[in-house]
Amino acid sequence: MLTFVQNFWWYLVLIGVMILVHELGHYWAARFFDVKVDTFSFGFGPRLFGFRRGETDFRFSAILFGGYVKMAGDYVNTGSEQSAEESAADPRSLYAKPRWQRMIIAFAGPAINIILAIALLTGLFMVRYPKVPSPTDPKVGFVTADGAAAKAGIKEGDQVVQIDSKSDPTWEDIVYKEIGSARKPVEVSVLRNAERLHFTMTPVYDERLGVGYAGWGQETDVEVAAVVDGMDAQKVGIRPGDILISANGQPLRSTSKLHDLINDGNGEAVDLVYARRSDAGKGMPVAEERLHAMVKPTLKETDGQKHWMIGVQLEPRLEVIALPLPEAFTESLKQNSQSAKLIFRFLEGIVERRMSPKSLEGPIRIAQFAGEAAREGPATFFGLMAAVSLNLAVFNLLPVPILDGGVMLLLLVEMLLRRDLDLRVREAVVRVGFVFLMMVVVFVLYNDISKILPPG
Repeated sequence: MLTFVQNFWWYLVLIGVMILVHELGHYWAARFFDVKVDTFSFGFGPRLFGFRRGETDFRFSAILFGGYVKMAGDYVNTGSEQSAEESAADPRSLYAKPRWQRMIIAFAGPAINIILAIALLTGLFMVRYPKVPSPTDPKVGFVTADGAAAKAGIKEGDQVVQIDSKSDPTWEDIVYKEIGSARKPVEVSVLRNAERLHFTMTPVYDERLGVGYAGWGQETDVEVAAVVDGMDAQKVGIRPGDILISANGQPLRSTSKLHDLINDGNGEAVDLVYARRSDAGKGMPVAEERLHAMVKPTLKETDGQKHWMIGVQLEPRLEVIALPLPEAFTESLKQNSQSAKLIFRFLEGIVERRMSPKSLEGPIRIAQFAGEAAREGPATFFGLMAAVSLNLAVFNLLPVPILDGGVMLLLLVEMLLRRDLDLRVREAVVRVGFVFLMMVVVFVLYNDISKILPPG
């Protein structure tokens, strides 16, 4: 019960900031162009409480799934063509303003959400930026036997030099392409023994994660982060910081490779070669010692599944640093840009029926994420807030009537026609958009509940 209350509270904090920022964008833009704002509402439906300041009613409404700013002359809230004409005659009415001003007012909400996402990540990176070593020549360190990469002909040790139209990609670029390309062919070029080879790979759709999966991984050092007390790795003398070089004579280029070798051995001892680095003294280079050990796995159960384990915890080496403002801002722009592209690829995959809409998250799941993030700490919560803000901006820019993107699309049509659309046409379009939006809300709520409830 306590967890539920915490999740609900942090959801209100998260969604409250999102609504406030988004609607403030519309509000400030409207005020800048001297449009009268009648209502600034947190939520939809009946008014619960609020206050009036100047000519605007600031209110909290019953359904806390969003919010709205109602401006004078907004045709959605006019009851007839006569009232629309009367409101257009008011110089402070929304529809008395030029279309380019109305376009800016509509775009201001998503725009300020994008600005918030960039600002949050910039601030986070100025305090804490986890820098994971990313080689400029990304190599494949692991390929599952029946995965899409293996079926295409890609092998461990291949250096990826191009993926689709992206030349010299980082592994981060590769991962973004992979997870957004479920059931869609991806062109991959690699260097193998100085020879350039070309493959066509089609990532499968991972039902559990809701993303594309190719069954490969980046080549990295397999570094021991910690050893488990009482298990064989500790007994044979393996220590945190050791780098695992090979297992049973096979080079280790990723943690996944080691896990597979251990499980395939079905309890047989694993022949490990590992390196231990030590400081040779002040001003002297770091020395590296090669060591060898036979490690006996133990069968352990985690998350309801049994696995063979040797008692080491592995993680990629990373360095947590604080970036200066220009670098933090640049990195924030880069990550938000990649995330936005990924969102659009995911939506494209849903439209093309390559990906399932069941991976969409609604308010119940967002509340869970908000609670978990808050319990992990401010950095995680602000990171989630940045992600939600960007998702909200992209969602509102979709060309769906009643959303900001739909409003902008109708304005573009009117600009091309050089005349206003008939009021009945606009109202019909808005009604269709409202029905569609309510269907999406019902679907994501049902989807959230189905993920929480046990199977069957």
